[in-house]
Amino acid sequence: MIQQKSFRLIAVVSYLLIMLMGQMMALPFFLWLLFTMFDVGSIDQLYGLLAITGLVTIYINHNKTRTSRILILDFLCFILLASPLVSRMNAVPIELFNYFAFIIPTALFALFYAASLFLGYKQYSQVETD
Repeated sequence: MIQQKSFRLIAVVSYLLIMLMGQMMALPFFLWLLFTMFDVGSIDQLYGLLAITGLVTIYINHNKTRTSRILILDFLCFILLASPLVSRMNAVPIELFNYFAFIIPTALFALFYAASLFLGYKQYSQVETD
């Protein structure tokens, strides 16, 4: 259970540290999420709200025992967190994301979140068999 929580924490921290290149400098993803909250009327505001909803849900469910409901919420949170990344990657040419400050944290987020989902399912199946 501790390993599942630590994997989830690593995934969320790497998600927040994804860098988006701007005109002059890179912008951490958590700042982009905050700035898009005030960009009224754009589709990015919706994706920012979805990601922040996912982050809040992860925080609320962090210490709960994995049940089928919590596992479904965890998977939905992954989709909510991935939606602004997919949106940004569709909005601009994919060649603009070919830098390590984007690739490494994004890969870490996907791998560690998937591992935490797997470990959460493993925890759930052990509770069910007992």
